[in-house]
Amino acid sequence: MIRVGIVGVTGYTGEELLKILLKHPSVKITGLYGRSFSNERYLKDLYPHFAFLSLKIEAFDTKKIANNCDVVFLALPHAVAFRIVPDLVDAGVKVIDLSADFRLKNPKVYEKWYKVNHSAKEYINQAVYGLPELNADEIKEAFLVANPGCYPTTVALGCAPVLAMMDLVDLQGIIIDSKSGISGAGRKSSQKYFDNEHPNFRAYKIASSHRHVPEIEQELSILSGEDVIINFTPHIIPVERGMLSTIYLNLKKYVPTNVIIEKFKEFYRGRQFIKILDEDVMPGIRDVVNTNYCEISMKVDERTDRLIIISVIDNLIKGASGQAVQNMNIIFKLPETAGLT
Repeated sequence: MIRVGIVGVTGYTGEELLKILLKHPSVKITGLYGRSFSNERYLKDLYPHFAFLSLKIEAFDTKKIANNCDVVFLALPHAVAFRIVPDLVDAGVKVIDLSADFRLKNPKVYEKWYKVNHSAKEYINQAVYGLPELNADEIKEAFLVANPGCYPTTVALGCAPVLAMMDLVDLQGIIIDSKSGISGAGRKSSQKYFDNEHPNFRAYKIASSHRHVPEIEQELSILSGEDVIINFTPHIIPVERGMLSTIYLNLKKYVPTNVIIEKFKEFYRGRQFIKILDEDVMPGIRDVVNTNYCEISMKVDERTDRLIIISVIDNLIKGASGQAVQNMNIIFKLPETAGLT
């Protein structure tokens, strides 16, 4: 059995991790840790629906984690994980970090967008970007996995096959319009939304001001081999979970929709969590909520010479905790679907 710890179990992603790992056939949860608790506290006191568990949330302790865990998930806010990752990695613990602290390859870019000095720069190059459908070979050998953000997951999975079709699209004309359930903002922000504006639907952090912009541009640039600049507009929709990204790409030459669909199916052949839909079949968030699947559809607009791609996930599962478990499965050479179907 794989001995697993979770640091930051009190947030949305920590709770979701716990739900998934409790069903995992090859996992034993050997430690729950909350950075905000100085004293031990029973899990059931925080989450009554876990009353059947006698697990305690303990204060963070690197030595205890190293002795008790083969792998630890960090479900912590940004600019917190880099303070504890070095001690964990140096102690020989495999780390899957769900924050943004090790996603961006250039620490100066991280510091610009997150407004904080990165204190573990030397560990950035050790981190593997944990998008299993694209980086499985690197993830297998990783000691530190940077679990992708939810918006970047929808966009990278939606764009990867078409970027592999060289000279098909204009890399400088990509427009991304994304909608997320309120859980994507975290538990505190979600509560504020419920208290003050539910069921509102609004855009936020427009005009390249969202922190996922550099992560999306980084990954699309890696996929294409060229620098990519995007226009990205995120929205909050009045549902708890689910995420839908609509991606607009200007075509350099006409290719029929059915041909592109076949290229997508070939690109993702054998990838259990990717579903490429047939022409004129559009996915909705209810098709993927509470699953680790990403559903993708597309259509060529012959009038405007644009390819329109729809990419849909559950932001808490494929966009966070489920993908993290998928990464753990790869590291420990288990079926990627273990605990996730």
